Amino acid sequence: MGDNIFLKNSKKPELSDYMNFNVQGRGNLGDDIPLAVYRLMEFSLREQLMEQLGREEQIQIFRKAGYRAGVYFAENMLDTSLSLNEFIAGLQRRMEELKIGVLRVEKLDKETGKIVLTVSEDADCSGLPLLGETVCNYDEGFISGILSAYMGKEYSAVEIDCWATGDRVCRFSAGPKE
Repeated sequence: MGDNIFLKNSKKPELSDYMNFNVQGRGNLGDDIPLAVYRLMEFSLREQLMEQLGREEQIQIFRKAGYRAGVYFAENMLDTSLSLNEFIAGLQRRMEELKIGVLRVEKLDKETGKIVLTVSEDADCSGLPLLGETVCNYDEGFISGILSAYMGKEYSAVEIDCWATGDRVCRFSAGPKE
């Protein structure tokens, strides 16, 4: 009793199902939301996960969710057939169009695949007060997912500078997993 027959007979929804929305569902409000709403969701989830599971588990969950989003983003919103320089230019454009942040590549070693990049005006942390810790774990996963999808091998990214630690950009060191 009370079972939903539709849910029993359908596949489990995937990220692509949630992203395939009808924009007419928000005919008056459109598809943009204020940054404050995004941060309200992100940081309330962060606090709840930390309270229930601990800090390290919360960080891993955010990285894994970011990775999943990054793979989806690369495969569905970018052209992964482009040369590296063209791909990065496209990534920069899309990140700015979607107001995720302003991406810049500081260093790129084509032999090792290691890359240092910055994201300014980051949706996660730009403008936050000094918190004494990096907070862009979701972005670490997001960048890892994008690079993994494009490069065809597992990448990991670690935030080494953050607005919340006193820097004015988020800086990430990324490279192939060994």
